[in-house]
This record gives sequence, structure tokens and C-alpha cells, in this order.
Amino acid sequence: MTSDPSPPPLVIVLTGPSGVGKDALVDRLVEVGVPVERPATMTTRAPRAGELEGVHHYFVDRPEFQRNLDAGELLENAEVYGNLYGVPRKSVRAALASGRHVVIRVDVQGAESLRAVLPGALFVSLEPESIEVLRAHLVARATEPDDVIARRLAIAADEIERARAFCVPITNVEGNLDATVTAVRNLLALEQGRPGREMVAV
Repeated sequence: MTSDPSPPPLVIVLTGPSGVGKDALVDRLVEVGVPVERPATMTTRAPRAGELEGVHHYFVDRPEFQRNLDAGELLENAEVYGNLYGVPRKSVRAALASGRHVVIRVDVQGAESLRAVLPGALFVSLEPESIEVLRAHLVARATEPDDVIARRLAIAADEIERARAFCVPITNVEGNLDATVTAVRNLLALEQGRPGREMVAV
């Protein structure tokens, strides 16, 4: 008698407003042993100190980026401050082949575009307890003036509303990241246990 095969790893599209704690959440998931991986993205910007080719990013020039885009090798792409960024299919495939979940961290616009190309992915929206809690967090960072924070908060409210249309909402309780980690772990177990769950085609 053969044992049931292990459930396939998931592709998790994680979105949420700026400052809500997406990176901190993924870092803690890794720390506690959840098999998750952030795929290396492709970018036209220059490498920063400590960044490794194929680990953090694939560093390319604009013509090479465009060739990958034209060939359909990028799941999602955007231009940020004059630099191009994209999520290569090969990065996601490599992580899935190793049995690890893949976390693609994007803004809500990126998440909306990924719905068309990754219909089997798990879409998660990380939300603050309230806009006021998010405001306090951004103010405490002391990295931006009040007018920029006000714009971020206005955008955040819109992003949260848009994400709720197609994402599973998870509240990131301020000061209790482990509770958020537990909620995510429970969600992953539930999704992997769904009858008929198959590997996401990338």
C-alpha cells in the first residue's frame, strides 16, 4: 500500500499597503521553519552591496529585460523610479520544484494582473488593524514628511478595499507578529489540504 503523495507547494501572492509588515512577515515565516521562498526578480537597476546574481535579483540591461518580457517569461512587471522589475517564471518554477512555497510580494495592481496568469495561486492581503494604526506606524518610522504619509494612507485605504475583492484578508496585529504567522500557517495548511489541489502551472 502506497502512502498519499505530499500536497504540492503553493504560490502565494502577498499584497498589502506600504508599511503593513509584508517583509517582516515573510522573514518570520522563514525563521520559524515554514518552507517559503521569495523568487529572485529581474531588474535593470545596478546591484547593491551584498546582492547576489540569481539569489536576490537577475541584473540585466533594458534590451534583455524587454526580450524576456516579449517572450512571456515575466509573470508581472513594473517600472519603479526609472528601473524595471519583473518576476521571472524560472524563479518561481525552481522554488516549486524544490518543494517550497513561493511568495510573490506585489502591490494590489500587480496582484490584480497576476490573477490572470496564476489562477491557481493563493492571494493574501495583509491588512493593518486600522488606518490609524498604520498611520502611527508610518509616523514612528520617521522617514517621510506628513504630506507623504497622508498620501500613503489614502492609497492604503483604496488598496485594502480593492484587495478584499479577491484576496484572503489577514490582519497583522501590531506588536504580535507571531499571531499573524500562526494565521498564515493555518491558511497554508487549509489550502494544501483542499481535495484536488494541484501544482500551480507557471
